Amino acid sequence: MPAFQSFFKEHGDYFMPFPENTPTPDDLPSLSAAEVAALPVELLAILQREIDERLKRDKAAKTRFDAGLAVRYATRAAEERQVQAKDTGTVRFDDGDFTIVADLPKRVDWDQDKLTVMVQRIRDAGDDPAQYVDVTIKVPERKYTAWPDIIRQDFEPARTVRPGTLKVAIDPNEAAQ
Repeated sequence: MPAFQSFFKEHGDYFMPFPENTPTPDDLPSLSAAEVAALPVELLAILQREIDERLKRDKAAKTRFDAGLAVRYATRAAEERQVQAKDTGTVRFDDGDFTIVADLPKRVDWDQDKLTVMVQRIRDAGDDPAQYVDVTIKVPERKYTAWPDIIRQDFEPARTVRPGTLKVAIDPNEAAQ
């Protein structure tokens, strides 16, 4: 590898040298979207790869860090919850000069088939189920597109299509590899 290329290996690509004033992922928050958009595509590809690698590394670090906190504090938090006669929720306790806030959220799952029966019972009794439960009706897009046109036409007034968030990936052309 020629000497000039080795200076750029930490930027993710030996063969795409850029000047020292080239933006790094750390510089991006201070740039406008227009300034980022004006960067050469080769640099955008490098930045995208570096950011993706950082995100993976940071996510792994966060997972490991949270696991360490759980190892250190789970037992103490469970003891505090037991003292307070709580199965879930937030407890606070001290560790040296710090207050530890340990939250064990409550996750509740409802059996949809049994709820459907209960909602029908409420209706049959002449009451309004909306006073007791939130009822949401959804149509999966996969099912909607499989319906015959006559059925889709009836549902069309209840359907609104909104675009999601644009995602752009920069991949090298096979010829460039």
